[in-house]
Amino acid sequence: MTQLDKASEIVWTECMDLKKGESALILCDGPLRAVGYSLFEKAVELESNAFLLEMMPLAIHGEEPYPLVAEAMKSVDVLVVPASTSLSHTEARRQASASGVRIATMPGITEDIMRRAISADYGKIKERSLKIADLLSSADAAIITTEKGTDLTLPLKGRKALPDYGLYHNEGDFGNLPAGEAYVAPLEGVSDGVLVVDGAIAGIGKLEEPVTITVRNGLAERIEACPQLEQALARHGDLARSVAELGVGTNDQARVVGNVLEDEKAMNTVHVAFGNNVSFGGTVNVPVHLDCIIMDPTLAVDDDVILENGKWLI
Repeated sequence: MTQLDKASEIVWTECMDLKKGESALILCDGPLRAVGYSLFEKAVELESNAFLLEMMPLAIHGEEPYPLVAEAMKSVDVLVVPASTSLSHTEARRQASASGVRIATMPGITEDIMRRAISADYGKIKERSLKIADLLSSADAAIITTEKGTDLTLPLKGRKALPDYGLYHNEGDFGNLPAGEAYVAPLEGVSDGVLVVDGAIAGIGKLEEPVTITVRNGLAERIEACPQLEQALARHGDLARSVAELGVGTNDQARVVGNVLEDEKAMNTVHVAFGNNVSFGGTVNVPVHLDCIIMDPTLAVDDDVILENGKWLI
């Protein structure tokens, strides 16, 4: 068995708890065909009613899929989505979850990421993710600082954080694979400060030089040294500039490689996203969600320091 096929087996048996006779849809596109076929073949071996659907690549993260695809997504027991762009923050995914489908999205996943990060210890990831989610859920605010100049305050009062630990065994369960984060939608319109992004940005990749984002009244007021991010948000109006998410990576096998699916799970990082957050308790509904990865941060949640220069203190 190849390492890719072993990772595909872990996806079905450990992460999705796929049972004999269940219907399973693998939704992929051309660039991720190899991963899609590996998952399909393993699902067939496990005696599920497996289907493989290949669609044309979508343009950006958060773009809605074609109606035929959206209908198929909510018509099975289990759905995995190894595709170039993310369907996590789409109405199609939300409707599929509401229909009880167990879903794992895998946007941009590579064979290398499958081999490395899928084989993590999910028990430890669950423990870390639940602990961080509890701290974020009970906090009034979080503050991110870094030696490179980040100093951003994100009010959280009343918002429920969610753990993503990679075990999707119950109806309606949803998350990423590889998994490993706790995340929350900060209160809209009130985050303030400076974010120096030095890791990676979704859709852009690993950064050679830091990108500075000035946040005022919950919006990315100014973006320096990254016209690609500026353009990606601008095409969807001012709401797309909204601070959408604070996330903390909890997967010790994940690395920052320029693929946000893995980058945001790395344990020495936090990420702040801009755009859509209605899927996890926010109010901003736009067809874009872009994560920005910050390396070696200090993260304070009320009186608790969770990370100090990227090192866990809890």
